[in-house]
Amino acid sequence: VQLQASGGGLVQAGGSLRLSCVSSGRRFSGDDMAWYRQASGKQRELVARITSSGRTNYADSVKARFSISRDNAKNTVSLQMLSLKPEDTAVYYCNERRIVNVEGASIDYWGQGTQVTVSS
Repeated sequence: VQLQASGGGLVQAGGSLRLSCVSSGRRFSGDDMAWYRQASGKQRELVARITSSGRTNYADSVKARFSISRDNAKNTVSLQMLSLKPEDTAVYYCNERRIVNVEGASIDYWGQGTQVTVSS
């Protein structure tokens, strides 16, 4: 599986961006999708996840500002980011998680990352 992320860039505080990620996987609709981010000098953290059934969850820091969605017909997951803050500056990574057995073991696939920079 290859994941191609796009949509990052430089934006002023209060602005918006929309990230997209296209998956080459043939089992996209059955996999959970997520966006993670990693700021300089910090650990990678979960931003938002959408399950194969469409259930979503968000990091507390982005709730009510970010929205994750998926289009199974296009093998695409998107992250709409509103009211961006300087602390949202990070490299954003697309993640596809495939559950491989009934015990819940999984395989993670990662995109190459896209830089989001929010200026104050």
